[in-house]
Amino acid sequence: MVSEAKADAKRSGRAQEESRIGQLCIDRGLKMTGQRRVIARVLSEAEDHPDVEELYRRASQMDARISIATVYRTVRLLEEKGILERRDFGGGRARYEASEPGHQHHYHLIDVETGHVVEFEDEDHAALMETLARRLGFDLVSHRLELFGRRMPAKSGDETTGQDG
Repeated sequence: MVSEAKADAKRSGRAQEESRIGQLCIDRGLKMTGQRRVIARVLSEAEDHPDVEELYRRASQMDARISIATVYRTVRLLEEKGILERRDFGGGRARYEASEPGHQHHYHLIDVETGHVVEFEDEDHAALMETLARRLGFDLVSHRLELFGRRMPAKSGDETTGQDG
């Protein structure tokens, strides 16, 4: 009885400290090993769109026992389970971001010279895509927008360029 209570307390404590992506894994029935937890935490804390090599670099700083093969297998599994989405922003490497409800209508602007990715939302664009789909006789299930551009040179007195650098 006492050991059962301790085990329950340990499980509930672990659930409270689970990362956002770690919790998605649990919700989808994945077994969470220590190494998967580290990779899920790295992905949850990422403010960019890391590739597998960058994920490995960050994860191995937290746990030196993690191999690049483990990161590749975990990313593939999370992608298959719909937890991660693969993005191709050029440069020959797939990059990843979490597939999260409520975060569907965000878009990416990729600087072709630096590879920097700017995320943005635009309700007008989302509404336009709905309208176009309906006009063509479809119920829109999802859509994606990735813009590729080159930063415009700053003009004197122009305060809109150079933001989000």
